[in-house]
Amino acid sequence: MRNQHRLTVVVESMGSKMGHQSNVKGQVSDQEWQTRVDLAACYRAIAMYGWDDLVFTHVSARVPGTENHFLINAYGMMFEEMTASSLVKVDLTGEKVLDSPYDINPAGFVIHSAVHEVRHDAACVLHTHTRAGVAVSIQAEGLLPLSQTSLFPYAMLSYHDYEGVALNDDEKSRLVADLGTSNAMILRNHGLLTAGATIADAFLMMYMLETACQIQVMAQSSGGELTQVPRPIVDGIQAQAETVTRGLGGALIWPGLLRKLERRDPSFRD
Repeated sequence: MRNQHRLTVVVESMGSKMGHQSNVKGQVSDQEWQTRVDLAACYRAIAMYGWDDLVFTHVSARVPGTENHFLINAYGMMFEEMTASSLVKVDLTGEKVLDSPYDINPAGFVIHSAVHEVRHDAACVLHTHTRAGVAVSIQAEGLLPLSQTSLFPYAMLSYHDYEGVALNDDEKSRLVADLGTSNAMILRNHGLLTAGATIADAFLMMYMLETACQIQVMAQSSGGELTQVPRPIVDGIQAQAETVTRGLGGALIWPGLLRKLERRDPSFRD
């Protein structure tokens, strides 16, 4: 009965918060509001593609015009429920800088704040716990250059060894040192991380990295001998990537993705 009571309290509390209508749009700049819309859309897209992990994992975005204010998900909301207004604005210590009825996951923000603090070019940081991503993170060789899709993240990929649940600020320096200038990282025994100059760029890199992991796990499950892409082709892939996306990166796919999300449920814009 005690556990049932606690569950009822939590459900009622979340229902009250989700029904909370604060005039967030009226309290922020037009640039911040657009970032909120894009970040909420990113969360919805993660749910749509099945990369979410209940209420865990995160995507963060730097608030335009600021050095140390960031948007991140409300802890306890499903990714498919995320809206522009529900995103929580925090500083580098994870403290709220705009009133919100929601809390954030402290473990999640340790990872994100570490990257944002050092990588000023990283306007967005995306982290997942997908089954394929975790499966590859466990493998000693990590991601292999097996498919065309794998080459794009493989050419810049970095790795960070597992240190337990990310609650220790001391881990930050080691994580960013391992990340370096890369925009794609495998967190050993944990999951995947991407960064980008825009939300669209971080999402597209995660799409490539996640798809590459799925293909690798599927290929390995066949039990047959696998062939890797020759090194000279791997070395030239970055120039080819620029050609494929016409130099636009994530901006090439983002408008279409927003249209797809709007057809499903446009409430991410609320």
